Amino acid sequence: MTTPRIEVGPSKDATTAAIAAALSESIRAAQDARGTAHLVLTGGSMGGASLVGLQHPQVGPVDWSRVHLWWGDERFVPSGHPDRNETEAREALLDRLGLDPSMVHAMPATDGPDGDDVAAATTRYAAELAAHAADGHDVPAFDVLMLGVGPDAHIASLFPHHPAQRVTGAPTVAVEDSPKPPPVRISLTYPAINAARQVWFMVAGAEKADAVQAALATGADPWDTPASGAHGSQDTVWWLDAAAAARIR
Repeated sequence: MTTPRIEVGPSKDATTAAIAAALSESIRAAQDARGTAHLVLTGGSMGGASLVGLQHPQVGPVDWSRVHLWWGDERFVPSGHPDRNETEAREALLDRLGLDPSMVHAMPATDGPDGDDVAAATTRYAAELAAHAADGHDVPAFDVLMLGVGPDAHIASLFPHHPAQRVTGAPTVAVEDSPKPPPVRISLTYPAINAARQVWFMVAGAEKADAVQAALATGADPWDTPASGAHGSQDTVWWLDAAAAARIR
C-alpha cells in the first residue's frame, strides 16, 4: 500500500488545473512506457472540471487515440441521461475528441443489451474489463484511476456500511439500494480500484473536509470511511483545495 501524497491548491480552480496538467503528463508517460494508457474517469464537479482543464492551451497535448477510457461507477439509467457520469464526461470533453468508440468503455445503461437487468449489465462490464487485462488478471492495470469523495467519504458507489463494499471476488458490483439517488448503480469493487497504478482523489469544498480528515486518519476503517480503502500500487494522491484540506493535521 502506498503512502498518500497530499497536494493542496488555494482554490478549486487551481486544484483542477494542477490535476489536468498532471493527468496529461501521466498519460504521456504511460504511453511512452506501454504504448497505450488506461484512464478511469469519475463524475461530480471535480471530474468534469478536470476534463475541461485538459483543453487549456498550457496543458500538454494528449494522444487520445491511445487512451482507453473506463469509469469507476455509473448510475444505471438510460444512455444520455444527465445523471450518468458518461454524459457529464462527454459534455465536458469526450464528444470534442472524435474518439474511436472501441476505446471508450462506458458502463452499460438501461437501454443497452441487458435492459434493466443490472446484474447482467454488471457482469458484462466485468467481461469487458477482463478482455483488456493481462493474463491471469480481472482488470487492466489502470494508469490513473480518478475518484471523487462524498461528504460521507464514499467513493465510486461504495458507501459506508453498504454490502457492496464486501464484494471481493469480482471487479464489478451491482448496487441496487444506493443511499444516494438514483438507487441502482454499477461500481468497481475495491480489488479493481486497487489494481490501479495511481489512485487520485479529487476533492473540493468545506463540506468535504470532515470526510478527508476521516479517510486520512491513522487506522481508518473502510467500512465506516470507504475512501480509506482505496490506494494505488505506485502512487496515491489526494488533490484538495484549501477548504477540503482545512481539517488535515
